[in-house]
Amino acid sequence: MGAEVLVGGKIKDENHNLFEQTLLSNTGKGMKVCDMEVFGPVATIEKATSFEDAIVQTNELVFGLQAGVFTNRVDHMKYAHEELEVGGVMINNIPGFRIDSMPYGGVKDSGLGREGIKYTMEEITEPRLLVY
Repeated sequence: MGAEVLVGGKIKDENHNLFEQTLLSNTGKGMKVCDMEVFGPVATIEKATSFEDAIVQTNELVFGLQAGVFTNRVDHMKYAHEELEVGGVMINNIPGFRIDSMPYGGVKDSGLGREGIKYTMEEITEPRLLVY
């Protein structure tokens, strides 16, 4: 559909479904790589007219796991946190970043609830109430 492979795009090991890290440009709505969650080493570069437009484009997706926002502007950090419809906003890091102790999960079609130590403990215990 017109996407251009800037880097990678080749199969590393077909037997193990391993692909090279891939960077695509000229991507947009209607392309699976933009409209679906890609579970692989793939990134796209898309045009936006402003920071706010980039947030709007992101929110148009049906998925909302996490977003990586690269900026040194505090106003952009705050705006992204307030406006992005995702489970987590990673400032100056990739959207796949996580550590075990942090809440991890998405919104929209990216999941329900959160993962992490606190949430696991809640799932495997039964709270009890005593009133006297």
